[in-house]
Amino acid sequence: MSSIDQAGTYLLGDRSVRRLGYGAMQLAGPGVFGPPKDPAAALAVLREALALGVDHIDTSDFYGPHVTNQLIREALHPYPDALTIVTKIGARRDAQANWLLADTAQELEQAVHDNLRNLGVDVLDVVNFRSMIDVHGPAEGSLEAPLTALAELKQRGLIRHVGISNVTMTQVEQARRILPVACVQNMYNLAHRGDDAMIDALARDGIAYVPFFPLGGFSPLQSDALSQVAEECGATPMQVAIAWLLQRSPNILVIPGTSSVAHLRENLEAADLRLSEDALTALDNIGQV
Repeated sequence: MSSIDQAGTYLLGDRSVRRLGYGAMQLAGPGVFGPPKDPAAALAVLREALALGVDHIDTSDFYGPHVTNQLIREALHPYPDALTIVTKIGARRDAQANWLLADTAQELEQAVHDNLRNLGVDVLDVVNFRSMIDVHGPAEGSLEAPLTALAELKQRGLIRHVGISNVTMTQVEQARRILPVACVQNMYNLAHRGDDAMIDALARDGIAYVPFFPLGGFSPLQSDALSQVAEECGATPMQVAIAWLLQRSPNILVIPGTSSVAHLRENLEAADLRLSEDALTALDNIGQV
């Protein structure tokens, strides 16, 4: 059994994926804008991810923009049947690399067609709508109009499944009244545990939760505590953070990103790491610091 199989699988819509996948955001240039410094290295990372068993890649056409999707197509097309590519819409980039709202029905349809073209597919496996009510984090507000537009695109056969990102539990409930929700993608890690109740509620209903920034926003004290646990486990802090997420709940799908083949292999090896009760207790205390 390869390392990644140890993480198990979970349903993303109607597609079974390994719980340890890959996030392509870091393949774009600095600030997720422009091309990578080394395109050949970016292609190598994508090919190595599939070789190591990754069957869930997270991307967006506003990474670059267009850069990561075009790299994915160049590296992996035609795609294996088992590969699930999840993209994200709801924003766009201007020439100065700013992140701008793009959530009208016309803008969302254009974004879907851009993703279809740049990925080289006829239908998108999963499309996450990213709420931009507050770019820095979830904020209350109705998502009815954009989600209704996505439901229509789904009915037209351009999208198989829809997820939502940067959202509150109230917005999850609203979304589920409009269309089936395949996944929720929010910031969540050892130091930022605000979605604990949401994760448990989604797990009860069989909905995947996809955390981003698994090492984002740690204070120096929290980083020291994580490093100490990692040293005791004989692992890297990133591996421990990934392993903790995998053990947190069976519906969590982890998509660590990197532009390095060596770091990719290191991240995927986290599937082999089983944290002890003592380690879990120490790590849970980080969230309280």
